[in-house]
Amino acid sequence: MASKINSVRDLDVYQVAFDAAMKIFQRSKSFPIEEKFSLIDQIRRSSRSICSNLAEAWRKRKYKAVFLNKLSDASQEAAETQTWLEFALKCGYINEVPPRRAARYLCGISPEPTRLRSTELRRGSPRHSSPRQATGYSGEGE
Repeated sequence: MASKINSVRDLDVYQVAFDAAMKIFQRSKSFPIEEKFSLIDQIRRSSRSICSNLAEAWRKRKYKAVFLNKLSDASQEAAETQTWLEFALKCGYINEVPPRRAARYLCGISPEPTRLRSTELRRGSPRHSSPRQATGYSGEGE
């Protein structure tokens, strides 16, 4: 049985996104100084924004449409982060970029978000025992 979820920090997806943002922060410290206001700033902002959008979704989970909108925002930030990682790779600042499916997992959104919204929120994804563990949506307020 899955443990009780008391906050957004209890969600697997939030923990993965937070860890990824911290790894990106640490790794980007070694990027050239001329990238400070472009690549470094953008990649740090987008990776952190995944977590903040998940936190907002958690707080607004009582309202399904708003909840799903914030998950969509998290998905967009994950895609942006993936793009910045690809630039960092091409510039030679990193040696590898996580697979695209890892970026999609960061925000709990499959390649087809509408499928997730219509099925996984009801059933739970294969990786999680319940939709709440994956995304925190229970249809209830706090």
